[in-house]
Amino acid sequence: MKDDSKEAATVAEAEGRSYSAPALEKGLDILETLCRSERPLSQKEIARELGRSVGEIYRMVACLASRNYVALVDENCYGITTKLFELAHVNPPTHRLLFEAMPIMQRLAGELDQSCHLTIYGQGKQVVLCKVDTPSGMGFAVRAGAELDVLVSASGRVLLAFQDERTRALRIEECLQRRPEQADPQLDSVLESIRAAGFESIPSVQVRGLYAVAFPILDTQKRAIAALTVPYAERIDQMRRKSIPEVTEALGAAAGTLSERIGGMVSAQGLGAGRASIDARATRA
Repeated sequence: MKDDSKEAATVAEAEGRSYSAPALEKGLDILETLCRSERPLSQKEIARELGRSVGEIYRMVACLASRNYVALVDENCYGITTKLFELAHVNPPTHRLLFEAMPIMQRLAGELDQSCHLTIYGQGKQVVLCKVDTPSGMGFAVRAGAELDVLVSASGRVLLAFQDERTRALRIEECLQRRPEQADPQLDSVLESIRAAGFESIPSVQVRGLYAVAFPILDTQKRAIAALTVPYAERIDQMRRKSIPEVTEALGAAAGTLSERIGGMVSAQGLGAGRASIDARATRA
């Protein structure tokens, strides 16, 4: 009995502590340093970048080389091999995104009785990767594979807002080359507002009476790899139709779940931030 209580105390103590893995962290630091470098690095240079001694990283580098993650480029310098690239493509990102997205989108469409679709950015436009129709059979939906504008749509703006400055600028330039008439001097401030709110919610500029709500699907760097959108179509024959704030809240939760499932970040709204913020944003004209 005494041994059991001692064992339980030991387990509880272990669970209560936060353990690190110094060797693993050291190996990852080396990989990240070599990935960021524009040229191969010697062990001395790697150690200097990491603020460590050569003795501290020597075995790590040897282990990474034996597993073919790094390789000697010349007698003294190491560079990254293609192994990380190969591993990343064992499970293609688009396949993983679709695999995780469909059940979440089906539940969302059923809960809201609205269609929803997932878009990704590509060369100045966005492409509908997949969609789920309105369960009741009456509503608005886009076709899978359809190409949509970026600068004037809720989903497109979300895809731009959640990027680093350089990527955002390049994508805006691509979009304007495709649709120069959509230039907007206020675009940067609009995108910053979207980023601060965590989502976009606007009346459609393409379909009268339609209202679009879009949330980003975020990667580990808080960049949007896709946008999940509900094109809200009001049914005048249904008195208990979900409101736009209710749609926004449910969509934010679904986007947060999908971001988590693919190993990315969850936006503040996706975690269920203040309802007042959602109400104010969702009803903006």
